[in-house]
Amino acid sequence: MRQFTSDELRKAWKQFYIERGHVDVGAVSLVSDGSTGVLFNVAGMQPLMPYLLGKKHPLGTRLCNVQGCVRTNDIDSVGDRSHGTFFEMMGSWSLGDYFKKERCQWSYELLTEVFGFDTDHLAATVFEGDENAPRDEEGAQYRIASGFKKENIYYLPAEDNWWGLEYGPCGPDSEMFYIEDRPDCGPDCGPGCSCGKYTELGNDVFMQYEKHHDGTLTPLSQKNVDTGWGLERILAFLNGSRDVYKIDLYAPIIAYIETVSGVKYESDEKLTKSMRILADHIRTSVMLIGDEAKLLPSNVGAGYVLRRLIRRAVRHSRILGLKTEDLLKIARMYIEDIYGESYPLLVKNKDFILTELKKEIGRFESTLENGMKEFRKILDLKREEKLGSIDGKSAFYLYDTFGFPIELTVELAEEEGLTVDEEGFAKAMEEQKQKARDNQNFSAKLSAGSDVFEGLSADITSEFVGYDNLTFESTIAALASDTELKDALGAEEVGTIIVAKTPFYATMGGQKGDIGVITTTGGIFEVQETVKLPGDRIGHVGKVVSGSIKVGETANLSVDVCNRSNTCKNHSATHLLQKALQLVLGDHVEQQGSYQDSTRTRFDFSHSQALTAEELSKVEQLVNEKIAESIAVVTEEMDIEAAKNKGAMALFGEKYGDTVRVVSMGDFSVELCGGTHVKNTGDIAFFKILSESGVAAGVRRIEALTGANVMAYYKAMEENFVKAVNAAKATPATLLDKITGMQAEIKALSSENESLKSKAAKEALGDVMDSVVEVKGMKLLATSVDGVDMNGLRDLGDQLKEKLGEGVVVLLSNQDGKVNMVAMATDGAVKAGAHAGNLIKGIAALVGGGGGGRPNMAQAGGKNPAGIKDAIAETVKVLEGQLN
Repeated sequence: MRQFTSDELRKAWKQFYIERGHVDVGAVSLVSDGSTGVLFNVAGMQPLMPYLLGKKHPLGTRLCNVQGCVRTNDIDSVGDRSHGTFFEMMGSWSLGDYFKKERCQWSYELLTEVFGFDTDHLAATVFEGDENAPRDEEGAQYRIASGFKKENIYYLPAEDNWWGLEYGPCGPDSEMFYIEDRPDCGPDCGPGCSCGKYTELGNDVFMQYEKHHDGTLTPLSQKNVDTGWGLERILAFLNGSRDVYKIDLYAPIIAYIETVSGVKYESDEKLTKSMRILADHIRTSVMLIGDEAKLLPSNVGAGYVLRRLIRRAVRHSRILGLKTEDLLKIARMYIEDIYGESYPLLVKNKDFILTELKKEIGRFESTLENGMKEFRKILDLKREEKLGSIDGKSAFYLYDTFGFPIELTVELAEEEGLTVDEEGFAKAMEEQKQKARDNQNFSAKLSAGSDVFEGLSADITSEFVGYDNLTFESTIAALASDTELKDALGAEEVGTIIVAKTPFYATMGGQKGDIGVITTTGGIFEVQETVKLPGDRIGHVGKVVSGSIKVGETANLSVDVCNRSNTCKNHSATHLLQKALQLVLGDHVEQQGSYQDSTRTRFDFSHSQALTAEELSKVEQLVNEKIAESIAVVTEEMDIEAAKNKGAMALFGEKYGDTVRVVSMGDFSVELCGGTHVKNTGDIAFFKILSESGVAAGVRRIEALTGANVMAYYKAMEENFVKAVNAAKATPATLLDKITGMQAEIKALSSENESLKSKAAKEALGDVMDSVVEVKGMKLLATSVDGVDMNGLRDLGDQLKEKLGEGVVVLLSNQDGKVNMVAMATDGAVKAGAHAGNLIKGIAALVGGGGGGRPNMAQAGGKNPAGIKDAIAETVKVLEGQLN
């Protein structure tokens, strides 16, 4: 094998493909444009998805690049030798150009001629075939023809060698492996085995089929190839290591941490993990802040992920004894020494990166020490109470007061052997949000008609220019706090900005307004909400996160692309949904309300009864069919009469002027709408109905997901399904039968258990009829039995009451340190004045409890088993006072 530096490897990769007719398309922003519904670009192919789906790329059909990517779904694995949140993906693509023959040949040449691997140590996997697609013999033969040995070709199932989404382009993939000189771990040893003999080097994906909604596959007219190799991992391997933190992109950082901390790398497992986390998270933070999107820490979306990375890095730096200046030094090393040549934008944005990083570190440092003290108090309390979990309210307290992301609390708790009630945390978070809503937030006050802007000239208005622009330059026309107009807003101040022209869409017509960033030479303003204000003005509501913002300054307004894109998908899908409902249910369906944001769509419509499962399925299928048809979404402005003649539907609650905006999706859907939409229904990708319910008489509601949110939904379902299969010790095919059998078994065991408990209770009680006493001529049986629950006591009480004939039965039981009590009175006893509920009340205090009930039956609980004897004795006195 040949050794490389990171710069040599990047250049070698691109040069190899350029020599074979490829064009280097360069890298795009780490922050996703929103077209795939994820926060970051997580793979080299992601920005090219439209072209893999058939759109013509302006640079041709053979492409290559090295693309920075960010993945945080496996952030908990960072700290081992191979995982990182930022990585570089070396990629190459054929868009309907060459296919398996050239791809296999070039992969072999890359491995042997460029990287210096010998044939004897190379293996490849191909798709073994299943009921949906044939065995990839073509791929296997081309691997062998390129130079791979036949005995080193392995056939693996779809879970290992098939790429595809729910529907759309898909096909077999073929992975390449290095074979270590070591014995097989067993008869099934091969690629994918966890013994370490086979190390994955790269992957070629052959997109040759299209998967349809019914699950069938048909050949694609444009067959594509997607090749991806992780730079860090292959670089480590080529240089004789499995540890990515020993490559030249990390080694200087690790050496610096060793010097400052006095800790030798790999000398201590926990401290080495902290070294890796610190090195990785600062690198990713530098990349995100220095990216062309200039991401900033916040409490939402991608900004929240960045905040979490920085705060996690700070905590691990403190474990190692590093200070703020050490973290900034590490950041500077990444910018100047390690990535200066390959990522020149970092050098250009160096001051901005270091300033923002220092601010966020400072924010967290100010509360970290006190927060850790508070965490220790909570930890000690839970241990004293012998609890294995930190409750949700305590976790939210750490978040709300000390800025601890829930993930940090979970991580700290795991280190101490505890869990965290994350559902309880989410509930506490929602309660806090509801309080804020109840108290009416700043934007709501403004949009409700606040007089803050009354003093402004009527000439100061806002024009929305965001249909075709997501960034725009304008002048700050007005600023306000929640109570007054201002000339400037300083750091951390909350307020509203008004400009003459804005790309930010204000909340209207059911569509949630945009979020994003407004920057001037003097400051940065985080737009958390955009609202419509009186006087034809648009208010950008948020907070100054850096510097200050002043009236008269030139500002760059930048809409959060991902948030807008996802909202557009949901809005356009709502138009398709309304038409689909009319076709399935009838023309009486009219919109009664709607709401769309970046996460989901909610649509209220007129219909008198719940939809059947079949109707819902038809509606969902129809919407997805129109999405799959990739219908162009056309917007036109025309007079209202022309729109009506075109058959445009008006949306509920909207007021229209003489000139209206008509949104058409072919001839399927034509509506009057002022909102923002996708360019093509295919951009929506997927549509999934989550629920259907009634919200008022004659009004039904559908909630649904689109795009990547649908994939996330199915992914979660799949994970739960796999957990259920594993828990049941079944296979997917036998799970239903296994559950049916388990239910029958549980029912039988439950019946048997109740029978045994009843028998045990009787035996524990023994023959107690000789304990019956008479109180004013009425029989009373008051006694105790250990270890019987409330159900068991009631059963015993019924049996003893039957034996007693007429009278009163009182039973108490000490069960696991708590007291269960039951009192029963026959009809004759009740007529004589006995009252089971009042009897329980009269004795419950003696066992530290309380309770009551009806005259003929009552129950209660207590906390003091030591008082059972006194309670039984007291029963006679209480009953005596009741009887006539």
